[in-house]
Amino acid sequence: MKVTDSNVIRLYLKVHYGISVKSCEKTNDRVLISGAKVFGVPLENLPRRYIPEFGLVPCFLVDACSFLLERAGTVGLFRKSGCLSRIKTLRARLNCGEECLSSALPYDVATLIKQFCRELPEPLFPSELHTALLKAQEVSDQQDGMAALQLLSCLLPARNFSCLHYLFNFLSQVSQRCTENLMTSSNLATVFVPCLLPPPNKAEMSEGRLELRVLVLRTFTEHPHLFGKHQLFSIDIV
Repeated sequence: MKVTDSNVIRLYLKVHYGISVKSCEKTNDRVLISGAKVFGVPLENLPRRYIPEFGLVPCFLVDACSFLLERAGTVGLFRKSGCLSRIKTLRARLNCGEECLSSALPYDVATLIKQFCRELPEPLFPSELHTALLKAQEVSDQQDGMAALQLLSCLLPARNFSCLHYLFNFLSQVSQRCTENLMTSSNLATVFVPCLLPPPNKAEMSEGRLELRVLVLRTFTEHPHLFGKHQLFSIDIV
């Protein structure tokens, strides 16, 4: 049966996997403001571009990922930091609406992507889903765990879903060139934990808990198709 009701999906996760999920739906009291600023801006206020198979994705993310795909063999991409002075200049130009990535260096653009994700007012993976994502990763059967992660992705707000789907598809392509860039899916996941699944407190920063967060992101990097459909999943509710 095809299910689009988020309440049914939450019930299925609870009954079949013992995973309780808080609602990500929030009343949006923010005023929509269109402008050129890129960093620290809510997703709904960012210029977005329609990308087939993914939906509306922030223009900066599309441009930055497209730029890096052409340079995906760069050793240590996302692990090695860019030059702070150059990055500061690029940020200022991007926030003024300039198209300046074509002349940038790969490490600088990779750092900008991490900063973009980290500085969003609300994380791409809403905090309400973090505990559920970790529990899904702990499911003993790998296929069941992936099914639970896919169901959880269906509970994401549409704009978060499109952005994460695009980002993980990009990271998957980067990881496929790990013999050149030395950035495996695990290495990329480790780098992106502070940007996408930041630990909320010291207890969650223990080695075991951090590794679980890495595993969640690694799973999505290796299987970006888990974002294949938004709020549509075939389940047996009998």
